[in-house]
Amino acid sequence: MATAPGTGHQDPSADVFAEAAAAFGLLAAPARLHIVWALTQGESDVTRLAQRVGGALPAVSQHLAKLKLAGLVRSRREGRRQVYFVDTADQAAVVEAVRLLVGRRTEHGTPAVVPARRLRGL
Repeated sequence: MATAPGTGHQDPSADVFAEAAAAFGLLAAPARLHIVWALTQGESDVTRLAQRVGGALPAVSQHLAKLKLAGLVRSRREGRRQVYFVDTADQAAVVEAVRLLVGRRTEHGTPAVVPARRLRGL
């Protein structure tokens, strides 16, 4: 870990930044972000999630598998169905970030599509 100049604080390791970037990368897909958003509202099975996010069942299932591998989503079996959820204790920061970002965009009524020229300035 490197010390940030003039702060006396230790920067996280490169591995930590790589893991965080990978998690943000997974959330960069609108469908996966919508799935995580939906799961912050309550647990669900893949069929209900597919209906809610407007995706095909196989595609939503693949998104859930990726989110689960990354540790952002968990599941448990209830009879014949798999129920997915976000462990708010384990992923409190991710849940808060998703709620904050999506909530702010909803409040401010941002356009559905951000022009590419606007993104280049970020």
